[in-house]
Order: sequence, then C-alpha cells, then structure tokens
Amino acid sequence: MITQWILLGLVFLAVTGLTFGVVEWLNRNEAVKRRLDGIAETPLPGTQGLEGNAEWHARVVKVAGPMAKLSAPKEGWEASSLRVRFMQAGLREASWPAVFFAAKTLLALGLPGLMMLYVGASGINLTFNSGLLLLLVLLAMGYYLPNVVLSRLVAWRQESLQNALPDALDLMIVCVEAGLGLDAAMNRAASEIGMRSEALSDELNLLTLELRMGVKRERALQNLALRCGVADMTSFVSMLVQSDRFGTNVADALRVQADTMRGHRRLRAEERAAQIPLKLLFPLIFFIFPSLMVVLLGPAMISVYRVLLPSMGGGG
Repeated sequence: MITQWILLGLVFLAVTGLTFGVVEWLNRNEAVKRRLDGIAETPLPGTQGLEGNAEWHARVVKVAGPMAKLSAPKEGWEASSLRVRFMQAGLREASWPAVFFAAKTLLALGLPGLMMLYVGASGINLTFNSGLLLLLVLLAMGYYLPNVVLSRLVAWRQESLQNALPDALDLMIVCVEAGLGLDAAMNRAASEIGMRSEALSDELNLLTLELRMGVKRERALQNLALRCGVADMTSFVSMLVQSDRFGTNVADALRVQADTMRGHRRLRAEERAAQIPLKLLFPLIFFIFPSLMVVLLGPAMISVYRVLLPSMGGGG
C-alpha cells in the first residue's frame, strides 16, 4: 500500500514538474518583452495615479498568464462562445481570461495534490484503483469548477437584466413622450436605472457610448443584445430596429414592449411561486416532520414507558 502511494506521488510530482517546465519554455521570451515594455511605456510626470486599475490588471495578467497558457486554447478563443460568456458575465477587463484559465490549471493540479497530502498525513488506507479514481475525479472537478462559477455569474447578471428591463422601458417612455430623442432617452434611463440594476445601467451606458462614437444604431443595438444574452433584450432590440427602419411611433412600440416584458416578469414570479411546495417537500420530510413527531409523541411515549409497560409486566 505504501509503495503504491509513493508511486502515485512520484507520478504526480513528475506531471507537475513537466507542467512547470512547459510553462517556463513557453515564456522563455517574457523577460525580454517585459523589459522592452517597461522602456516603451514610461509614464508621464502627471499620470501615475490615473492608471491604477490598469496597472493592477497588468500585474494580474503577468502573474496568471504563464499558468493560463496551459488551459487556454491555442488560437481563436477570442471569437468563441467563451468570450461571449465573459461579456455576458460583465467581465470585460483583459485580466479575467488569464485569471480564468490560470484557475483551471491551478485547481486541476492543486486539488489532487491536497488530496494526496491529506491521505498521506492522516494514514487513510485506499486501494490503488480507488485512489487513482479519486485523483481523476478531483482533477476533473478542479478543471470544470471555473466554468460553473462563470455560468452562475452569467445567470445572476441575466436575471438582474430581465427583472430591471421593464422599469427601464418605462423611463424611456416617459422621456420620449416628454420630447427627448431615443438616444437621449436611453442615456437618461441608463443614469436613472443604476439604483435598480447596475448591470443594465452599464449596458445602456456602453450603448450610448457606441452611438456617440459613430457606430450605427442597428449595430450598437445588436452588440447590446449579444452582451446581454437575454431573450427579452433581443426582442427589445428587434423592436427598436424595426421601428427605426419602418418609421413607426417609438413611444407606442416601447409601451407595448414594456407591457409584454412586465407580463413575462410576472409569469416568471408565478412559476417560482408554484415551485415552492415542491422545494419545501424534502426539508419537511427529512427535518421538520421528524422533530414535530418527537415533540408531539415524545411525552405520550414516555408515559407509556413509565405507566403501561410496568403494569403489563406486573400483570404477566
């Protein structure tokens, strides 16, 4: 048994050493690049305090970049669905992909290493096959755990966007009927909806910035739908594109769209309310009912034990 675990430890150390060797070989020119970048990007005298966030992201990329290269695809991932997921999660900084892929590498190597240290320190007896299976399971868990976290971030953000979009449309209706243009109405809604949903405020602010930069409205709206990944936002964008193309009344179209989205939000709330009895079933069965039976039947069982059983024994 000890020989088998020593063999597993040697294999793990060999794989880890090979991994770090590949990292060093892939980054053999990074030191020269960093020196050249430091010479070329000398800051001006009055701008040291203005780029603190950018400097932090650059440090994160420099630290996590070597490990991220082991998990990152070789090329073309910027145009893949994973890049879209980063945008939908609101992770737009250049350091987040490096952190994501570095976390996949570190967790895939670290969880099996921690398991081996724990087994070796506690003296748990595991067969070779079960130990190898546990190592593979931990490796898979560590590799796919960042994907699960990213999916949860996307889901939370999309839920916030869906719930706040009808309120933003109501603000746009008020602004349009007051005489503002559609672009100004969206800018005003972006500044006011921040108290309700910061995610929707950020997306509308990006939309107004693209429009100010000269991007066509249809293209900017399509980018908004892609960044959000929400069905209600896609229908809202389609409605605005059609209204702009056919020249229909924007206020009436916004009012109809707001009523539709408010109905969708009410249906989602009713669906969640209908799921409450099913979700409460298992806690009731396994936690509440046993304790309730103990409280209700406990005194009766004690009385039976103290009175009825001695009398039955004496009568026998």
